Amino acid sequence: MLSKRCALVGGVILAACLATPISPAAAEPAPQSASPTPPPAVVDALERDLGLSEQQVLARLANEERAAATEATLTSQLGASYGGAWLNDDASKLLVATTDPNTTATIESQGAQPVVVTRSLAQLDAIMRQIDQAPRRARAAAALWYVDVKSNSVAVQAPTVEAAEALATAARVDRNAVSVSATAERPTPFINIVGGAPYYIGSSRCSVGFSVTKGSTPGFVTAGHCRLAGSRTTNPTGTFQGASFPGNDYAWVAAPGNTPQPWVRGSGGSTVIVRGSTQAAVGSSICRSGSTTGWRCGTIQQHNATVTYSQGTVTGLTRTSACAEPGDSGGSFISGNQAQGVTSGGSGNCTSGGTTYHQPVNEILSVYGLTLTTG
Repeated sequence: MLSKRCALVGGVILAACLATPISPAAAEPAPQSASPTPPPAVVDALERDLGLSEQQVLARLANEERAAATEATLTSQLGASYGGAWLNDDASKLLVATTDPNTTATIESQGAQPVVVTRSLAQLDAIMRQIDQAPRRARAAAALWYVDVKSNSVAVQAPTVEAAEALATAARVDRNAVSVSATAERPTPFINIVGGAPYYIGSSRCSVGFSVTKGSTPGFVTAGHCRLAGSRTTNPTGTFQGASFPGNDYAWVAAPGNTPQPWVRGSGGSTVIVRGSTQAAVGSSICRSGSTTGWRCGTIQQHNATVTYSQGTVTGLTRTSACAEPGDSGGSFISGNQAQGVTSGGSGNCTSGGTTYHQPVNEILSVYGLTLTTG
């Protein structure tokens, strides 16, 4: 199952093996149009993976773009009462949670559907932090935990209900705010610079997430677990300037002498122009590019998920239904034309289906003071 350049560690495939970078040396053809119309390769992948027609894909992408802008506006307007937001199954309606019934008119004025809940998103995030800081033994026995805005709770999943219960108990959280369940998921990091092309660290292969700059220095972001194999990269040549794993799963590589490009490589030589990095809502469609499996799409299931890899716990990930395999690690996750994150790890594969997690790109940009290369 694994490339000889990748390692399966404790059932977790390191995402490094998944990256698909844009290498200046590869001389990718520059996109010919600045049109926001999604490239045919992206439309085709969404049709295939979500079971939609072309018309449905285009309508969904338009709805998701409007929803992202609406969510950003309401997050600010609702303040402490904001409880999260998500799209319904066909992405035709944005639902926004609030703890204050007096704000429902504000939500409706933006064309969204209000949902009055008990706990704000800030309160749910605080519960996540408690679980993230629980004793290591309890965390190691669980598979993942995440904020589930749809149920206004934090979900804890483990191989057994007892193990999930044990983590919730060890974290000393409000049990009314936590759901526990058994899962067959066994997240594994996927180890292997445009977004989606391979790069190498010694004998290991990873994928590039997105092109970035720090001042006048070009480079790219990728998965933090890729750094474990060494500090230098080839094709393109670069040096890891910062990396965090476990805890987080992100890194950035400075690659002087190379030219950062504002696109992610798709199938058949196509490219997707990166326009920004606005976070998409739960329920939005999302696609990832990696050097092993190319373009694969799904939907965003949850933000702020924590998973347990054999090397330790990684927090703040986004859980998606897009599949990935070893060698795709570090590669690009993009929704419409908005960069979302770099591939961390997951469960399953692209034959039988799977779940994949990404490290949100905005956190990486903020931590290292990087500027995303956009078109």
